Amino acid sequence: MGAIKFGTDGWRAVISEDFTFDNVKKLAQAMSEYVVTQKGVLKDRQFKVVIGYDSRFLSEKYAELIACVMAGNGIGVVLTDRPTPTPSISYAIKDQKLIGGVVITASHNPARYNGVKYKAWYSGSAEPEITKQFEAAIGKNETKFMPLAEAVKGGAIVVKDIIPAHLAFVKKYVNLSLIKKTDFKVLVDSMYGTGNDYIADLLKGGKCKVDTIHNEKNPGFGGINPEPIMPNLKEMADTVKKGRYAIGLATDGDADRLGVCDGNGKVLTGHKVMTLLLLHLFEDKKMKGDVVQTLCGTDLIGKICGKYGLKMHETPVGFKYIAEIIRTGDVLVGGEETGGVAFKGYIPERDGVLSGLLILEMMAMRKKKLAEILKAIDKEYGTYEYKRLDARLPDEKKARLMDKLKSDPPKEILGKKIVKVNSLDGYKFICEDGSWMMMRLSGTEPIVRIYAESPSQARSQKILEFAKGIADSV
Repeated sequence: MGAIKFGTDGWRAVISEDFTFDNVKKLAQAMSEYVVTQKGVLKDRQFKVVIGYDSRFLSEKYAELIACVMAGNGIGVVLTDRPTPTPSISYAIKDQKLIGGVVITASHNPARYNGVKYKAWYSGSAEPEITKQFEAAIGKNETKFMPLAEAVKGGAIVVKDIIPAHLAFVKKYVNLSLIKKTDFKVLVDSMYGTGNDYIADLLKGGKCKVDTIHNEKNPGFGGINPEPIMPNLKEMADTVKKGRYAIGLATDGDADRLGVCDGNGKVLTGHKVMTLLLLHLFEDKKMKGDVVQTLCGTDLIGKICGKYGLKMHETPVGFKYIAEIIRTGDVLVGGEETGGVAFKGYIPERDGVLSGLLILEMMAMRKKKLAEILKAIDKEYGTYEYKRLDARLPDEKKARLMDKLKSDPPKEILGKKIVKVNSLDGYKFICEDGSWMMMRLSGTEPIVRIYAESPSQARSQKILEFAKGIADSV
């Protein structure tokens, strides 16, 4: 059995290998002990946690187990009554003034994985200071447990549908009536996750037509990873093109991230998704504030911030770092390269459903097709072609690769001199022409993540291959 370690956002492990009922129970006790220390500290909060789960194998049972351990430790529990989007769970913490929350999900990981995310009192991903306390307490004390039937009967656990409150907020944030007046034909791919039919339900009763695929529960995710990128979105992209849809929107396994394809079936990078959302909030909705993105973010965001005088923050990879800046500052949008974006006046949490509706609102307000909006962005700011490769790298080689990048870094990439190195998270090498390459180790899998950006797709692909050559050589 491996140690329980929290990565970029939560603990994830292979079901029945390390993700076992015994390990989940031990983690539940450790989390409970932390929650108990918060009693009386947050005086304006109910001493309760919300616990929800995604559509993966046994997620409901893992959630019930954690709820029973929390109840056994004297903590009140709101347990969701169905697979529930992660943003719904985070919103419930704010809406009901709870002390925290737990989500059983492995997000976009393959079907053989499951995981646990902890959401703190501020409705966002737990900071490392909190998760380190969990890790240190695992297995130290005997697990306290209250049987489910007893806990529900006595009121220690309340089973509740928390999704309507979240969607009520979304209705206020987006001008749904404007979208309903359009003749958009929209395809939504829920990727067998918790995004379900929520976008279609919110847009009922107007001219806008929404079709949803992969909205049924399938713990195997149809043989693909529920991550809204290619090739996982090939069916959506092909259907959009053949069916002459205006846009395709995809939510990931726990519905906190968004994938998008235009009417031509071209799938956008997460960077382009964040770019659209930033421009929409600032230019169309006249909202202001700082911008936060991870170190592997696009230079396009920096160029937009420079044009409009917006302050930009860069963080290590992991939404918990973005959430920290959001909750302590005045942030307009905070997002990452994988299509997870948070918005001002909400919670420090990503939301795939809200993001998708905001893109539709942008098209409605500008009265333009998505491809036209993207073309105008390229014309204004230039082309930024971003690519990512996840290369398998055995754990024993991880340290060797990082040592090599530190002690013997490349001096140039494909003939372009490296002028800056950023080691905030892995290593990012920036060239004289503005193109860059980044390599960092995954916190959840035996892989090295390689990123590249340049003005052309062909060059970005060659940069990826150059970086993979370095990884293969260790």
